[in-house]
Amino acid sequence: MKQTLKTRLAVGTVLAPGVYDVLSALLAEQAGFDALYLSGASIAYTQLGRSDIGLTTYTEVESLLARITDRVRAPVIVDADTGFGNALNTQRTVRGFERAGAAMIQLEDQTFPKRCGHLDGKGVIPAAEMVGKLHAAVDARTDPSTLILARTDALAPEGLEAALDRAESYLEAGADALFVEALRTPGHMRAACARFARRAPLLANMVEGGKTPVQGVDALAEMGFRIVIFPGGTARAVAHTLQDYYGSLRRQGSTLPWKDRMLDFDGLNAVIGTPELLERGRRYGG
Repeated sequence: MKQTLKTRLAVGTVLAPGVYDVLSALLAEQAGFDALYLSGASIAYTQLGRSDIGLTTYTEVESLLARITDRVRAPVIVDADTGFGNALNTQRTVRGFERAGAAMIQLEDQTFPKRCGHLDGKGVIPAAEMVGKLHAAVDARTDPSTLILARTDALAPEGLEAALDRAESYLEAGADALFVEALRTPGHMRAACARFARRAPLLANMVEGGKTPVQGVDALAEMGFRIVIFPGGTARAVAHTLQDYYGSLRRQGSTLPWKDRMLDFDGLNAVIGTPELLERGRRYGG
């Protein structure tokens, strides 16, 4: 899985949808995506019912990541926030996420508590401190196919040039890919690509209603981005669907009006592989 992501990035742009649990990951894999993005924000939304403001923990993400990689074969890019602490915490995070099957581990330079990259009021740690954390991350991994994605949130507090300079130092520290968060204009996006696109995979983060103009993967690939994520779109689509579903059930007292918009019992069991699982159990006498 890890080698697959590394190879895929070498030949073209990877589109990775956001996932937040095993079922969403399985459905995304079945749709044919080359990689999946385990979104920290979406974990906060769905597991805690809270905002992405640093409330999720290392153990929550590691446990969920392990369950996802046990079920799907698609490589998973995992959002590790700030590494959940200092350089030593970052090493623990990298080791744990690598054991749990991550193909790429994203680390950011925000202060703690961090917040969603498209919220206002972010702060960043000194660039030298982040460089140290990246050195720690690179030293912690045991498989060179485990990729380290360095994210900087410095554009809002420090400006574009400072953010690009930080990304430069993170690349020098051993990061395999770069993520300049919350680029606000096509000009910002082109500037980031002009500096880095030929030197390392550069990630574009598409957040519906966020600070970066949402574009399609083809346009972003032409610009120079090699990883495109839609991290929270899944959770937003599901939330919208569930609002409609629960509203209908409350009004109608039945799911019959939704019959053509949902899987039935057998349909869902087919998606999750129940017949194959039961057959496997029979082979073992269960």
